Amino acid sequence: EALLHAWVYAFQHRKKKKGEFRALWNVKISGALSGHHLSYSKFVNALNQKKIGLNRKILATIAEHHPKFFDKIVAE
Repeated sequence: EALLHAWVYAFQHRKKKKGEFRALWNVKISGALSGHHLSYSKFVNALNQKKIGLNRKILATIAEHHPKFFDKIVAE
């Protein structure tokens, strides 16, 4: 029975971890956008309208490690 509970918690926490990473990526992107006076939702909407297919994980990594390249993406 303990094993069944372990499986249930493992399943729930795998789902929870995905949401936590998504929130972390959103915070990183929002922080990088704060210098551009642009909100996260408007930025994502502009990316979708211009058919730029970068996901949150990639955008957060670029914003954190390559800020100049991220500035070029925001400029478009």
